[in-house]
Amino acid sequence: MCLEDKLIMSGVKNNVGRGINIALINGKTGELLKTAFYDMWAGDVEPFIKFLKEIEDGSIIMMASFDDPATKLNDEARKLITDLGSSAVGNVGFRDNWIFLGGKGIKTKSPFEQHIKNSADTNKYEGWPEVLEMEGCVPQRQD
Repeated sequence: MCLEDKLIMSGVKNNVGRGINIALINGKTGELLKTAFYDMWAGDVEPFIKFLKEIEDGSIIMMASFDDPATKLNDEARKLITDLGSSAVGNVGFRDNWIFLGGKGIKTKSPFEQHIKNSADTNKYEGWPEVLEMEGCVPQRQD
């Protein structure tokens, strides 16, 4: 993941992992507040839910799946992500590719979201859907 043309999460930085990778950003200043990943295959969803509940109003959240974003992703976690502006998280399944940028306190659905289903019939790579990429400009929060 990149922010302001700077690499903030990558294998080289050793701060990404299986499941859902997140970057939390201050919506007013653009400052990177936190990066983390939550293993949705073998991990526990509760720390992820706790993180989602503690996001402060006005924060921007970036999420990107790697390997499996959905096995442990329960209804409570999906609802919390939907509240951040996601319209696709309810359909994210095993080994789907999904990227999302949303915000705490958003009043509409985020236009920054892509989702590709894992399907043996349409996967570009053996057992894996095509890679997703997204870029764009997100306005700073004005109070």
